[in-house]
Amino acid sequence: MPANKKVLAAVSAAVNAYIQDDEAALQQKTLAERPSQPYSSWVMAGRTSSMDVRRVWQMRLVR
Repeated sequence: MPANKKVLAAVSAAVNAYIQDDEAALQQKTLAERPSQPYSSWVMAGRTSSMDVRRVWQMRLVR
């Protein structure tokens, strides 16, 4: 049975699309597995200070 060029082109395109999709999924998985930044007490102290200042301003504005 002779090989049909259209069928071969369709099969190779499907295989190529499957490989690219698999590589993209693997790449997204590795990006999702990156570790987040550890807890920083300096960052939390700065946020707490900012919230305290905001609360003080709100209390002054209410008067």
